Amino acid sequence: MLVSWKWLNELVEIKKTPQEIANLLTMSGIEVEGITFGLADSANLKVGLLKEITKHPQADKLVICRVEIGIAEERTIVTGASNVKAGQKVPVALPGAVLVDGKQIERAVLRGVKSEGMLCSAVELGMDVEKIPAEQKKGIYILSDTVSVGDNVVEVLNLDDVILELELTPNRADCLGMLNIAREVAALTGGKLKLPLVKGSEEGHECAQMAQVDIEAKDLCKRYVARLIKDIRIAPSPLWLQQRLMAVGVRPINNVVDVTNYVMMEMGQPLHAFDYARLQGKKIVVRKARENEELVTLDAQLRKLYPDMLIIADAEKPVAIAGVMGGLETEVTTKTKTILLEAAFFHGASVRRTSRTLGLRSEASLRFEKGVDVEQVRLAADRAVQLLAEIGAGTPVEGCVDSYPGREERQPIKLRIEKVNQVLGTALTPETMEEKLKALHIKVVEKNKAGWLFLPPSYRRDLVYEVDLIEEIARLYDYDKIRTTLPEGVTTQAIRTAEQKLRQQIRKTMVAQGLLEVLNYSFINPQQLDFLGIPEEHALRDVVTIQNPLSEEQGVMRTTLLPGLLSTVQRNVNNRNKNLKFFELGQVYFAHGFPAKQKLPMEKWMLAAVSTGEKEKTWAYEAKKYDFYYLKGVLENLVERLGVTANDLCWEVVTDLPGFHPSRTALIKLKGKKIGILGEIHPWVLEKYEIEQRVSMLNIDVEKLGAEEREQKVFVAPLTKYPAVTRDLAIVVSEEVVAGAVAKLIKKEGGDWLSEVRLFDLYRGQQIQEGYKSLAFSLTWQAPHKTLTDEEVNNLHQKIEKALQKEFSADLRH
Repeated sequence: MLVSWKWLNELVEIKKTPQEIANLLTMSGIEVEGITFGLADSANLKVGLLKEITKHPQADKLVICRVEIGIAEERTIVTGASNVKAGQKVPVALPGAVLVDGKQIERAVLRGVKSEGMLCSAVELGMDVEKIPAEQKKGIYILSDTVSVGDNVVEVLNLDDVILELELTPNRADCLGMLNIAREVAALTGGKLKLPLVKGSEEGHECAQMAQVDIEAKDLCKRYVARLIKDIRIAPSPLWLQQRLMAVGVRPINNVVDVTNYVMMEMGQPLHAFDYARLQGKKIVVRKARENEELVTLDAQLRKLYPDMLIIADAEKPVAIAGVMGGLETEVTTKTKTILLEAAFFHGASVRRTSRTLGLRSEASLRFEKGVDVEQVRLAADRAVQLLAEIGAGTPVEGCVDSYPGREERQPIKLRIEKVNQVLGTALTPETMEEKLKALHIKVVEKNKAGWLFLPPSYRRDLVYEVDLIEEIARLYDYDKIRTTLPEGVTTQAIRTAEQKLRQQIRKTMVAQGLLEVLNYSFINPQQLDFLGIPEEHALRDVVTIQNPLSEEQGVMRTTLLPGLLSTVQRNVNNRNKNLKFFELGQVYFAHGFPAKQKLPMEKWMLAAVSTGEKEKTWAYEAKKYDFYYLKGVLENLVERLGVTANDLCWEVVTDLPGFHPSRTALIKLKGKKIGILGEIHPWVLEKYEIEQRVSMLNIDVEKLGAEEREQKVFVAPLTKYPAVTRDLAIVVSEEVVAGAVAKLIKKEGGDWLSEVRLFDLYRGQQIQEGYKSLAFSLTWQAPHKTLTDEEVNNLHQKIEKALQKEFSADLRH
């Protein structure tokens, strides 16, 4: 926000220097990032009238100008500018003048002709060329005919103004207007405010007969005021108005546009003018855009409108994008006779979404995004109409249309007097507190023992809680006066939560088994879900979409860790690293929760591991494949380390999991509850990722893994002195019978003395009927307190055989 020192002085009485005011504002929380000073030398810069222009006798590109700079005072000046003509008024730098670049003007002789000064361009005067008309950017700057010959150019063009550049925090949107900056300065210095007097309008009258306003999207537009001005005369703005706008960084365009911009910079309220004759039905409708609607905006670009965008329409079609940009069809032109002036309160988040979607940001959209004062909307419209009338741009139509469906009664804020000193570490009296708040136009509504009630002004939308009022008192009291104190409070020991300890233990155990941890982005390309073959209605499609993704490759939040791990495998394989074992412990995100629907996205911790290739053969070890069984062992070691017995794991064949091989995938259950999946990645998926070797993956729900009751793990136990007995058991069962179910039944019937059950052979072929298979188990028996006899082991063995025959119709093989 740029603040003109001259403009500020017209709004508030100031007896301090710009540097002192800048320091006061900064120390009160409104940072002044920089101060720009104008031209200091004004005595030798005059308004000159070009009386006569002749060619230079010895130079084709130079001309000799006879310039009048005062009553009966003329000078001869040689220039190379091509845009000078007799009768023009131009800025003249006389000998002794110092320009913005430090150049001092002296008398000179150019090709034999004496030159007594210099005609100045906009750049040489230090003007912002981006804010002046295109024809004035090059050559000598041509002044208005209304200025007087001999006047001080610095004063005429406002070149001696001082500009304060404010770096505003998001909560101080009120300071995006000169009036509220003036209020801040008045509160800090005690200076008297000199706010402009505005003649207010009344609802109805002729304006209400000529125009109608209908707010359909009442949640996105709290208030809409329309005023009409007839007999419009489009022309350049008066010089003072142009100078004010340029001082605060706005380029003058014409009198109507300049007035709307002036009021926006003065009051912080954006305005927009429509060509009334081009509004169909003489009606304004504030609504959301409809499907397939489009609008050509003022920059001559065709914009596609989306249903969540708030637009301004007439009786037939859109005419503007609310708070962002107007439409080209209803633009005010030299043919315009009557304008409809809009002042409104649009929902900040809606304007922000729309401006980001369309890539359109402006001073107006910035103010709507941060929030304008809903109670001064009509006042801003009246101020603009009054200015248009004063500069002769048009004649106001009596009355206004004020649609205000979002009227809300502001609630007072309770302030406990003792709380102020407790928070600030001060000893302020209630009278001092009241004085500081009143300086900010915060009114006292009620005083009682429980606390005082204060009502902030409508433009201070950032004041909501008690602590906000305490901050305002501190700002005006002066932070430097508040003594430094050390914070006091009860400290607690920093310890990890149970969930953090679980994740730390998982990481340690996985790393201890030789797996490398990887970290992938939580954002993925939605196309990767297609690569995995995830059906459209699958839970993994319940993605959180990023509104402003860094790229298309990071358009949604991941619902599975698999895409990131497969991409990591792909990059390593492409770099000839083919023997890999990775794991990732990270979060996945579901848009509406899973399985129950909820308002906020759900975050879930998952553990995933991938393995491919093999551990190469050495002199000490045989080659070992990093396959399904490798990851099965990794998981068994993990659950043992977490205090859960690996025997509690159960593996069930599953054939329809997206992304996994239909005959090499198992559902993992711990104590009967599903905790994850272990399987080989489907060849079709590997082809999509251009991986030409088999890859296995483990996917575990960390929350479910940690939910199981854990035992106190004893890692050192005494060896029993009694010998173990090993027996083999071979059975023939139907193909439908799962080996895991058989092993589970053996453990159940074997009792406490059965210390180990191990499947060591699976056979199909000769001597085995088709549709059947042979399973061979090694059973180890051992008692902690005695040596088992053959009879005891035989009895237990027979018990197991009978149970297998009954449960699975198993036949014994001898």
